[in-house]
Parts: sequence; structure tokens; C-alpha cells
Amino acid sequence: MRRSFVRRCGLVLAALALPILLIGTGASATTPAAAKLSSATLNGDGSTFQLGFNQVVIGAFKPIQKAVTINYQGNGSGAGRTDFVNGVVDFAGTDAAYKSTDPQPPKPFFYFPTVVAPITVSYNLSGVKLKLSADTIAKIFSGAIKTWDDAAIKADNPSAKLPSTTITVVHRSDSSGTTANFTSFLTKAAPSSWTLGSGSTVSWPSGTQGATGNSGVAKLVKSTDGAVGYVDFSDAKASDLTFASVKNSSGKYITPNLVSAAAAAQGATVNPDLTFDPINATGPAAYPITSPTWIIVYQNQTDAAKGAAIKTFLNFIYSDGQKLASQVDYAGIPKSMLKQAKAQVNKIAVPAS
Repeated sequence: MRRSFVRRCGLVLAALALPILLIGTGASATTPAAAKLSSATLNGDGSTFQLGFNQVVIGAFKPIQKAVTINYQGNGSGAGRTDFVNGVVDFAGTDAAYKSTDPQPPKPFFYFPTVVAPITVSYNLSGVKLKLSADTIAKIFSGAIKTWDDAAIKADNPSAKLPSTTITVVHRSDSSGTTANFTSFLTKAAPSSWTLGSGSTVSWPSGTQGATGNSGVAKLVKSTDGAVGYVDFSDAKASDLTFASVKNSSGKYITPNLVSAAAAAQGATVNPDLTFDPINATGPAAYPITSPTWIIVYQNQTDAAKGAAIKTFLNFIYSDGQKLASQVDYAGIPKSMLKQAKAQVNKIAVPAS
């Protein structure tokens, strides 16, 4: 069993134990999830980027609210947004906001930011630690660069011993918020080299390989010599992948980690609906491919028990959940955004039971 897997399991078990410890000490009386709820089942779908965080925070919430069952399927942000529009789920996870051209939810809804984390450029190249500029990344993923000893990669890494190994590009095959944010970075930071556009799906060049979910991309990169893919930080670490430092808008090569992701989020402008864009954020410490992610819920709930459960769960995310985030390789949202998010929870209307 891999050390990373053992580590993740240990952290999850620790997270699940946290509420029990709080209950034992009486501290749980102060948490927003303390008031006992009526029986309810909440079903969600969407982002695989936020899946690891959701699993842990749902597990920590359950011992406090035993009458509430929360199911979350990570089928990709696009699937989550579609299921939400079609009324298939009670909430959805997404790393990208609805575009004007997307089918729109039939009723008013809210975006609730939960965490942020890097999207890594992970690769399978033994003994090589890379630094990559946006222009070089764009050329790799568009197929213009075909081997690891290409002159552009050498220019970013003048002292590295680069093999002539053929590059295998791995990308998401499903509709993905991770794809949307990764290609948004390339569109912003390397517009002359990246001409494939930005979105949840992209027409990738022939010869590339697709996989479902962040974990699917991670698995394929891990098993393919010379492969490179974009993978969320949590899955990249869980799979023991090697990932590159990426040149940011200040000209500095930044290692993807929680500190550099938090720096990117801190510098982003927050819109009134709590959407924000930390991609290619300014600031010398900001990691340039930092992804936001949201839970989306309808403003006016029609089921009293479900509505109360959704509000309580969101409040839990904005209290104990923020403390759990770093244990599974996510950064919490900035304090100013957290304050706005808590205020927005109060705007969810729940009918009288």
C-alpha cells in the first residue's frame, strides 16, 4: 500500500473523529451544526476537484447530524451543473460558473465558494524536476512540443538533464471544471501559443489521451512513461505524482501548494454573486493555476427538512470544514470571502416545517 494512500486514510479517520471529540468535550454546542435536524437525504453531483474535501467534510458532519444523509457523486462539473438544472440533485459542485450559452437553472440560485487549490502540471519523467512557463505548457498541450528535450523546455530548465522521451498528453474526457480553469490559464497567459480555446470541454489534438475525473488523469499519467496531465493538487499528491513549478504573472516560478493557492485567492476580485477568478492572479507569491470551486444551491428551498439540512451543512463547511481543508490538501477561502459566504447562507429561504 502506497504511503500517500495510508496518509490520506489516516487524515480522513482523524477528520471523522473530530466531531466525536468535540461532542465529548461539549465544544460541539458552539458549532453551527449543533442543532439537531429532522431526517433528510441530500444528493449532490459534480466536481471531482472538490471531491476529496467533500468526502471528508460530509464524514465529519454525519456524527453531529445523524438524521441527515449526504450523498455526493464526482461525475465532473459539467454533469453537476446539468443535473442541477434538471432537478436531479439537491446541490451541485462546480469549478466553473454557468456560461450565458449554458442551459440555465430554472430558479434563482447561489454560488457558495468552499475551498481553493492548485491545478498541477503533473508528469512522469524519472529524476527530473521541471519549471515551466505558460507558453511552454501551451505548446506541450497543443502538440507543438513533442519530446521532453525540446528547446522551449530546455530554455525554462537550462540546468536539467532532459531525455528525448516522447510526450504523451493526458486530459479530461468528461465535461470538467478543471479543464475550464486550466485552459483559461493558457488562454490568459499564453494567447499566442494556445489557440484551442477555453471551456469545460476542448477539442484536443490527435494523439492525446483522455481519462475521466482528476483521479483518472492522475492514474494514466502515473502509468505512462513520458506522460503529462493537469491534475488537482489533492489527487496529484495522493498519487505521488511529480509536478512542475509554473511561472506566474510576476515572472516567478511558483511551486503549487496551499500557501501559493491561498495567495492567488487573496488577490482575486470577488463578484457580488461570490464568483471569483484566481487564475493567473497578480502577486509574486500566487500560483497561477489556482482553481476556485463552489457548491450551488437554490435560493428558495421547497422541502423544509432538506432546506434546513443544506443551510446547516453549509454553515458547517464555513466553520469546522475550513479547518479540515488543509488536512486533505485544500486551502480554505479568504476571511473576507468567508464572511460574505456566511451571510449568503442566511439568504436561503426554507419553508416552515
